[in-house]
Amino acid sequence: MNHRVKKGIFITLNLLIAVYLVMAMVSFNNPKETYPICTKVSINIEDESTNGFLSAKEVKQILEKKRLYPFKKKMADINPRDIEDLLKVSPFVKTAQCYKTKDGYVCINLTQRLPIIRIKNSRGEDYYLDDHGGIMPNSKYTSDLIIATGNINRAYAKNYLAYFAIELMKDEFWKNQIVQINILPDMGIEIVPRVGDHIVCLGSLPQTKNENKRKELIAAFVNKKMTRLKKFYKYGLSQVGWNKYSYIDIEFDNQIICKKRNKTEI
Repeated sequence: MNHRVKKGIFITLNLLIAVYLVMAMVSFNNPKETYPICTKVSINIEDESTNGFLSAKEVKQILEKKRLYPFKKKMADINPRDIEDLLKVSPFVKTAQCYKTKDGYVCINLTQRLPIIRIKNSRGEDYYLDDHGGIMPNSKYTSDLIIATGNINRAYAKNYLAYFAIELMKDEFWKNQIVQINILPDMGIEIVPRVGDHIVCLGSLPQTKNENKRKELIAAFVNKKMTRLKKFYKYGLSQVGWNKYSYIDIEFDNQIICKKRNKTEI
């Protein structure tokens, strides 16, 4: 067998292999050859019980409204990208992935945005902030989140209050102890604890236009203030009583100012 014949056979084999691979890929990505109709839709939502914004039933309703729910549709007519793009529009969805299988299944996997604080400001707005400072609309969500009230616009909420809340959430004690944050007209921060009938003034968050520097400054602010407050709780209030004072001011580094509760308030 001469060189030219061998070369021809080699090229023919390569072409046959290439055609086989293309046909195999088409077959794998085109379920209609085995299951022409979608027989099952699987909707998986990560942290569904924790975040609680979305349920599989609500995802189904979203898709049905736009006539994209794939059940009993032709597999060839189902476009996973269309389903992903629609779900990503939801303010509660962080990521969306959809794919088809050869046995007629359509799988939809979602992750939700994580709410960290609820905003109910003096303007009457009511919304949530996620762990990246994103705005999430009010919903039926009823988890025990910290509520922030007072003089809060959206820029302050996203650029300052979100970082403040994230730092508080890192400490399990404060995560469970703080029920409300109030922003005063001068941008001073007050916190309302779960245990103890008093209000704590922390002062104002450090201001800067540099986002990375802002994160560092707020993290240092929270660490410094809350460490002092925790020590005061441990060595002060635990001795004199958690309800002795109505107002505790730790704005200044070298002093803690406490206002005693009036007898008529007891």
